[in-house]
Amino acid sequence: MSAAVEELYSLLVPLAEGRLVVPRACIAEVASYNAPEPVNGAKPWLLGRMEWNGRTIPLVSFEGACGEAMARTGPRSRVVVFRSITNVLRAGYFGLVTQGFPQLVRVNPGVLAPDTASDWPAESPVLCQVRMVNQRPLIPDLELLENMIAAELDQAA
Repeated sequence: MSAAVEELYSLLVPLAEGRLVVPRACIAEVASYNAPEPVNGAKPWLLGRMEWNGRTIPLVSFEGACGEAMARTGPRSRVVVFRSITNVLRAGYFGLVTQGFPQLVRVNPGVLAPDTASDWPAESPVLCQVRMVNQRPLIPDLELLENMIAAELDQAA
């Protein structure tokens, strides 16, 4: 197998208590945080809708979607805009609030190992946690997260 196939450019996305690791190709842009327009009747983790590149996209708190306390937004907060990997979101994108700028990393088998110390409920949008050098980022279940967002938007409509 070639080295190009064994290495994946990824982003470490900072959360309040930890990080996500996602392939770079999933991210459309890192944007400034602006308070979203609330979605009436939606769960609190669906923070609302925001304008981005002429589209209205849903904005979420990953921590909240996992059933954890949601981080407060502040001057370091950013929005990582994800490309939808399913067809359930009409806008084709969604935003996730972060606590700073994501960091570009190259992921390969030499720096990544499964971390079985943590167990996440089946309804949580977390596939697993990994050990990556001296960090323990989460790998999000983006398909489940998108389905969760779509369900909340449909209920609120």
